Amino acid sequence: MGTAVTSTDEPAGERRQLINVAYRLLGSLAESEDAVQEAYARWYALPSGRREEIVAPGAWLTTVTSRICLDVLGSARARRERYVGAWLPDPLPDRTERAHGQGTDPADQMVLDESVTMAFLVVLEAMTPAERVAFVLHDVFRYPFAEIAAVLGRTPAASKQLAASARRRVRDGRAPGAAAGQAEAVRRVKEAWETKDIAALVGLLDPAAVMTADGGGMVGTTLHPVEGGAHIARYMVAIADRAPGLALLERSVNGLPGLVAVRGGAVMTVASFDVADGRVSRIWVVRNPEKLRPWVRDGDGAA
Repeated sequence: MGTAVTSTDEPAGERRQLINVAYRLLGSLAESEDAVQEAYARWYALPSGRREEIVAPGAWLTTVTSRICLDVLGSARARRERYVGAWLPDPLPDRTERAHGQGTDPADQMVLDESVTMAFLVVLEAMTPAERVAFVLHDVFRYPFAEIAAVLGRTPAASKQLAASARRRVRDGRAPGAAAGQAEAVRRVKEAWETKDIAALVGLLDPAAVMTADGGGMVGTTLHPVEGGAHIARYMVAIADRAPGLALLERSVNGLPGLVAVRGGAVMTVASFDVADGRVSRIWVVRNPEKLRPWVRDGDGAA
């Protein structure tokens, strides 16, 4: 896997690829960074003679990073069962919209495409760890099943079956795929939210829409999904009433149009949307401050 490298001093150049693989496997920037750091630690812990024998350090690092992520995924379910409220993947800002001078931050390394949309990542969360690894490595990064089998400790045929099962989950979950007209739908939601127009919001939301919020127990938010367009509209207006001075900004979130709520120069909330047939069908709201760090700009903290 990865790009062949001939010098043991060059694997640092693989960092961006490894971060991209790890984030799609884990949905967490902090956990992705930890996984990549651990992979590099194992690389440099090898005897120099052993490192020189490895023809493609990038391939070695990708395999090790993927195995580490597989282990993390295996323990993540238990940890997320203890998480306060819903757990959502970390929202990603566009590189042109995030903090300056933080080029080593894992968020700066991300390639934003349909495989990092919130809708897609939420579908990945429903997969078993082995399905997720097989699917991401094969369908997203185009690695052969023979190499994926080495990561999973299974046969190539079994790895192929895992990817096929994951692919069915993706089809059932209607991801990936950028929703047509999302920018316009998000803009209209913003306008209706700002004017506290419940009727307009109800018209913009699918009657069966679902809103899920992630506060991590660190900030106030609903602990359970809000279901139904009318209920969501009333909830959104109630939030606006309780948060005077909150400014809504249209921003790219995980590569698609979304909204960022800012108050007093600080990013308070990042919202992602899924749009079907011109109406918002899903809203994912991240308020956990630990997941919003990439959204804080240097200096004034404005988004």
